[in-house]
Amino acid sequence: MKDRGSENARHGGRALRQPATTRRIAVLLLALATAGCRQNMHDQAKYEPYEASPIYADGASARPIPAGTVARGFLRADAGYYTGVGNDGMLVASFPVPVTREVLRRGRERYDVFCSPCHDRVGTGRGMIVRRGFTQPPSFHDPRLKAAAPGHFVNVMSLGFGAMPSYAAQVAPADRWAIAAYVQALQLSQEARLADLPPAARRQVEEELAGAR
Repeated sequence: MKDRGSENARHGGRALRQPATTRRIAVLLLALATAGCRQNMHDQAKYEPYEASPIYADGASARPIPAGTVARGFLRADAGYYTGVGNDGMLVASFPVPVTREVLRRGRERYDVFCSPCHDRVGTGRGMIVRRGFTQPPSFHDPRLKAAAPGHFVNVMSLGFGAMPSYAAQVAPADRWAIAAYVQALQLSQEARLADLPPAARRQVEEELAGAR
């Protein structure tokens, strides 16, 4: 005599397994259909990079950029801002942006990173790599450079000069102007007098000097 409980359990288990199997098959079919759709999207009727084309006389699908094309954001019509030399061919004589405390702080930070290895921290041209044999640059405190327009420093950073290469790839235009402002601050610092300071700053320095004695 058959055990009805065991038989029901077997039939019940089969009944429970059948929906699960059906779901697996449905998921598999859906995955195959999706994969086929994705492959169709990959295999679009378009030219791959550098693929040949019979349409054009030169046989190339990639077309040359029309003359005078400028990438978005790279027009740079203001040559003075980007190179330090204006459209008239003259060095820019004044800063195109306000020289604030924040600009000077940024200029000092960028100067210490990119300029001090050659020019040293105060601009005398005796940086670490100069002391190890690299060509010495002129001191920023030379009368010729003290009289130079800020555009001169930006132009040298943009295009290079003598043994110095261009730093256009490393230093953004705004940072070049910030560095130029800091260079002029360094030049002033070497001849600064206590009387040149604002009254509050003068009192602070005097108190610090008195405390150091």
